[in-house]
Amino acid sequence: MVPLTDDNRGRRSAPVVTWVLIAINVLVFLYEVILPDEDLARLFHDYGAIPRDLVDGEGYPTVLTSMFLHGGWLHLLGNMLFLWVFGDNVEDVMGHVRYLVFYLLTGALAVGAQVLANPDSAVPTIGASGAISGLLAAYIVCFPHGRVLAGVVVGFLITTVMLPAWVMIGYWFVLQVIQGAMSLGIDPDTGGVAWFAHIGGFLAGLALVFPFRRRDRVRDQRAARQRPVSRSRRRLRWDGR
Repeated sequence: MVPLTDDNRGRRSAPVVTWVLIAINVLVFLYEVILPDEDLARLFHDYGAIPRDLVDGEGYPTVLTSMFLHGGWLHLLGNMLFLWVFGDNVEDVMGHVRYLVFYLLTGALAVGAQVLANPDSAVPTIGASGAISGLLAAYIVCFPHGRVLAGVVVGFLITTVMLPAWVMIGYWFVLQVIQGAMSLGIDPDTGGVAWFAHIGGFLAGLALVFPFRRRDRVRDQRAARQRPVSRSRRRLRWDGR
């Protein structure tokens, strides 16, 4: 299940921080692509968040730098798609500066959750997934009944379906918990998905959204969803912008 867009309208300003975050992630990845394998491995080691080093009190700046590294095209595109679909509305209800602080803080706490789950691991944790998990939590709190257009694969058929945000994001979170539980006991140095970073980022977002959101902006966006879409815009109603 892949989110394609949402039906939230009524933003007060352009999501410039979301655009900048996407641009930085893409530019960093394009730099990764041109590196030889040995240099790329060194980049991940030097700027990825290694749990064992963090436990030893080393490499704290990597808690932030790791958020802008990705392990492949699918890793990057999946994260940027979620950021694009859900980030703009969250940015609007928080304001640009608060949103950036929220994004970085939930991403850092996500890394902390991964460290707690696998403190002896020497495998670098990379990716924006933890911070984006925090955005998903903020979105579901602010817009539980907002609708998300999702792509779904049913057998050999690819189709789309409109789902309430609480269903789409709730389903995603349950999968993270199940996969995280299944990963317990597996050698942490085998690599793979940092499930506990996803879980930790989401829980951090649930806690932090309340002091970061602006209630009047949440009300404005919720009210905008209830207003009829003009005929001239009806064909654009699912672009989410």
